[in-house]
Amino acid sequence: MTTVLPRIGRRRVLVAGALAVTTLPLAGACTPEPAPEQADPLEALLSRARTDIALAKATATAHQGLAAQAGAVAGDRQQHADALQKEIDRVRPARPSTSASGAPTGNPAPPPVLGQQTAALTALREAVAAAEKEAAGLVAGLPMYRAGLVGSVAACCASLREVLA
Repeated sequence: MTTVLPRIGRRRVLVAGALAVTTLPLAGACTPEPAPEQADPLEALLSRARTDIALAKATATAHQGLAAQAGAVAGDRQQHADALQKEIDRVRPARPSTSASGAPTGNPAPPPVLGQQTAALTALREAVAAAEKEAAGLVAGLPMYRAGLVGSVAACCASLREVLA
């Protein structure tokens, strides 16, 4: 006895695929934005980015041999800080953390730069690695858009470690 299976047409396969693709984003959309009274998890990443910017700029100033590498770190981390600040302000427009001039408030003082170039390079590399680890740890608990943003920060920090190698 032969069993005849029903014929599945191309249209049914395409419809099923479209339904699957459109329902996948709903899983990430179930993660709520932070409540106004809760601390935004991106604020810690923003603070770390600003600290890294200050360290990179101070390193570039103190060690001319590291100026190009530290400048690359400062530039990329500034882009991270700008994107993170924009997202924080999008979620909580009533609490912008920038002054009327557009300059971020609460910028950290430049950290002390170690006297030896190799020690300064190591400190900068460790700062970028810590930022990568912190960002990567947050990705799973964030809504999809924020997870993409924070994932790209983590990926960029990983590539910056290679710049500093």
